[in-house]
Amino acid sequence: MPSTITVREVRAADFPQWRALYRGYADFYRVEQTEEAAARVWAWVNDPAHEVNALVAEDGDGRLIGLAHYRPFARPLSATTGCYLDDLFVDPAHRGSGAADRLLTALRGIAAERGWSVVRWITADDNHRARAKYDQLATRTMWVTYDMAPGS
Repeated sequence: MPSTITVREVRAADFPQWRALYRGYADFYRVEQTEEAAARVWAWVNDPAHEVNALVAEDGDGRLIGLAHYRPFARPLSATTGCYLDDLFVDPAHRGSGAADRLLTALRGIAAERGWSVVRWITADDNHRARAKYDQLATRTMWVTYDMAPGS
């Protein structure tokens, strides 16, 4: 992996570059994301009291090339806390640079430091490039994900 890529916590001054990356992530998954929604997520990742945190991958020139949003989650069956990776995105021009590896390695380290039992995430079935990377670094589970709308 190139040594010029560093991973760090997001900073307030990162907003314009973070927003461009997060827009790219939403576009990749064909999710319409309003500026209001993005501003809410930005507020979350900059609020130490909120559960959502953000890491960014930065190249040697100080450009943000990747992001990861993560949070703790309770695992009642094992009576442990895990790390849930909500969003992972690397700018298409920098895929293959090692940024994804570095972001995931950083999350593994954070989980170890905090005593979390697992780092878990989901991805789209047809996200073949990402899945090939994930298969190198993690174990695919047998679990199938469901979504249910709230209400009656």
